[in-house]
Amino acid sequence: MISYLEFEKPVAALEARIAELRDTAATGELDITAEIRRLESKSAELLASTYRALTPWQKTQVARHPARPHFKDYVEKAFTDFMPLGGDRLYGEDQAIVGGFATLNGRKVMLIGHEKGNDTQSRIRHNFGMGKPEGYRKAVRLMEMASRFGLPVVTLVDTSGAFPGVEAEERGQAEAIARSTEACLALGVPMVAAIVGEGGSGGAVALASAERVLMMEHAVYSVISPEGCASILWRTSEKAPEAAEAMKVTAQDLLGLGVIDRIVPEPVGGAHRDPTAAALALGKAIGEELDGLAGKDAQTLRTLRAERFLRIGA
Repeated sequence: MISYLEFEKPVAALEARIAELRDTAATGELDITAEIRRLESKSAELLASTYRALTPWQKTQVARHPARPHFKDYVEKAFTDFMPLGGDRLYGEDQAIVGGFATLNGRKVMLIGHEKGNDTQSRIRHNFGMGKPEGYRKAVRLMEMASRFGLPVVTLVDTSGAFPGVEAEERGQAEAIARSTEACLALGVPMVAAIVGEGGSGGAVALASAERVLMMEHAVYSVISPEGCASILWRTSEKAPEAAEAMKVTAQDLLGLGVIDRIVPEPVGGAHRDPTAAALALGKAIGEELDGLAGKDAQTLRTLRAERFLRIGA
């Protein structure tokens, strides 16, 4: 069952009417096939037009949709042979950041990303995708392992931000994020990052400092959440829509600013309406980017990374 967002209510009403007519048609008493087809066409057109005109705040809502595919969904649909590796060898295992060996279209890669979970129990287990220091230190360990084995690194970013709790600060959250960012920039193998949902603050940058940064069509990427920005500037989170507009959080804005390199199209109505198609599109885009980086030596890759970040805002 589809969970509708506030701005999707007109679509929801049409699809509810279509469901009612299908139930009526199933009885065989009336032939209303033509009417059902007319409403289906109207619903598809309305959905497409709605998603073509999304505001930054509406895109933020889509990026946070509870049914949006997360790390494990992309692993299941776009990758094969995933072998998870756990622990930072210092403190413990953080399930908000998951990583391990995987295969993408026949190519062995080191796959790392945030996992938010898809129900109450799994969201609590994965800490809603908010990584702790041990998660980022695990990411560093896996990136270093990828370098030793000559494997490209692929990261899937989907977090509202790193975990802000006292225990995370006690264990060196800022240092762990900085080390993870440094590890990305120092990699001697190709790295492709993809913002698949929310890309929030340093918790996202720590896994996204790659030479190629992709972004799903309705994902968002920013230094702070719109609500957080609104609370600082206007002293109220109710100004979040205005904050989202001013912050340029959308893939379309960020491509124009040079913050990302490529937008990956989503199915009409968002990735949550067809997770398989979204995952396959992302896998294809990542594969193409890795093909373009193949054969480049370590110093060239580091130079490409440095140049792309130095160009931002120039």
